[in-house]
Amino acid sequence: MASEQILDKARRKGRGAGFNPDPRFERLSRRAEADGWPREADLPPLRTEVTVERPRQVITRNASPDLGFDRSINPYRGCEHGCIYCFARPSHAWLGLSPGLDFETRLIARPDAPAVLARELSRKGYRPAPIAIGTNTDPYQPVERDRGIMRGLLEVLREFRHPVGVVTKGSLIERDIDILAEMAAQGLAKVGISVTTLDAGLARAMEPRVPSPARRLTTVARLAEAGIPVRLMASPIVPGLTDHEIERIVAAGAEAGARAASMIVLRLPREVAPLFRAWLEEHYPDRARRVIARICEVHGGREYDPAWGKRMSGQGVYAELMRRRFDRARKAAGLARDLPPLRRDLYALPPRPGDQLSFF
Repeated sequence: MASEQILDKARRKGRGAGFNPDPRFERLSRRAEADGWPREADLPPLRTEVTVERPRQVITRNASPDLGFDRSINPYRGCEHGCIYCFARPSHAWLGLSPGLDFETRLIARPDAPAVLARELSRKGYRPAPIAIGTNTDPYQPVERDRGIMRGLLEVLREFRHPVGVVTKGSLIERDIDILAEMAAQGLAKVGISVTTLDAGLARAMEPRVPSPARRLTTVARLAEAGIPVRLMASPIVPGLTDHEIERIVAAGAEAGARAASMIVLRLPREVAPLFRAWLEEHYPDRARRVIARICEVHGGREYDPAWGKRMSGQGVYAELMRRRFDRARKAAGLARDLPPLRRDLYALPPRPGDQLSFF
């Protein structure tokens, strides 16, 4: 199939991307040719396929100055939520899969992740620092309901009394309130909930398998009621499409019980740019050119500027106006810029069978 060929709507119902760009590391490309077999429109809808990976390690390290953490875990590769703007889509190319429809339909689960994490945390010389989960793909995407890998990771972190920060759009996180509330009471857990728009129609088109904005705000409320610190994440803000909602998103998050708020400007690395352009032309043809122009305006004339310090905040007059509006709305709502730091001093290896008990 050619990278520019848009699949029939019936086949990709409930998906964000419209096609599969060729993986950039592959030498061969695929093209659809009429050969007497069933036509594209006659083929069944795309189904989610899940394969299993057995990792030797699960903690990924980074040294990016743009990020507030130096280690993270991803229970899954790919994400069924199908957010068209997802900056993680290009990572699927490393697997020989497309950042397009493959990213949201061909998932990789890592069921051994909890056991591997326990081994890594038990290594001599390990020094604790907050582990971020949900920074690449969502740990509470639909497949987690059956697989339970994220809950297993939280159980290990609780056992080691290790700090963790979770980012998600999924209401399934409410299933794990028991663990998160216990850890939060010890200063070991915090959560970020992403709300990109309050427009349910726009959200359904842009994030087809994510809970509705209202449902995500309910999740904020339920986490907050359980004593779990929640940060509202207005990310990404799409210039020309969702930036007019900045104040309302922040106010809604505060009303739901969030303690802090942050924003990130849309970024379109590598294959995400053509996927997003095609999505705009299909769903919002009347404003597609204006949105792309605004995106380029906040990224130095390009659809994406990868420079540290600029890639997530943007640059120029329009980006500065959005930041000022957001800061003003955040302060008016009484929200902090970030949540308090998590504790590291409680970290300890859990007792094992046969260990001598302490007298004290």
